[in-house]
Amino acid sequence: NPYGASKLMVEQAMEWQAQATGMECVALRYFNAAGASDNFGEHHRHETHLIPCLLQTALGQRETFSLFGINHPTPDGTCIRDYIHVSALAAAHALALRPGISGPFNLGRGHGDSVREVMAACREVTGHPIPVEEQPARPGDPPELVAAAAKARAELGWQAAHTDIRKIVDTAWCWHQAHPQGYPD
Repeated sequence: NPYGASKLMVEQAMEWQAQATGMECVALRYFNAAGASDNFGEHHRHETHLIPCLLQTALGQRETFSLFGINHPTPDGTCIRDYIHVSALAAAHALALRPGISGPFNLGRGHGDSVREVMAACREVTGHPIPVEEQPARPGDPPELVAAAAKARAELGWQAAHTDIRKIVDTAWCWHQAHPQGYPD
């Protein structure tokens, strides 16, 4: 897709710069950043990300959650994604700043959760039913995207924190409860 192609083009330009100048360049490929710290969480003016949309529904800020696609070639028919906690991403940044580190690194848990599994985790963590409205699949949504993060483990010494989706959701839920309107304008 255009998003992936543009990322690849930037990585290629970085590689050419490194070859031409000897500069060390690092590309950290995030998979699905999720979760929160005590003080910082996910808040977009127009929210489209799975976990915050589910939590907004649990908070009563949305009537229903829109589930896009139930006929994907996955075990439960919904897309599978690799959700990585924001604290793990922060740790990867610190590790990537060391001298001698270069190249692209995939940052993910190495396994995914389906949309239905994330919905179940959100219901369990919040204690709310979270009503769902099924919608047609969005064009271009790949059925499964999961990180191959062995290089990040081997070369950065990096390991994903919070490998259980319920823990990731729990950190986001705590933040959303404390900041139901997100960040002030």
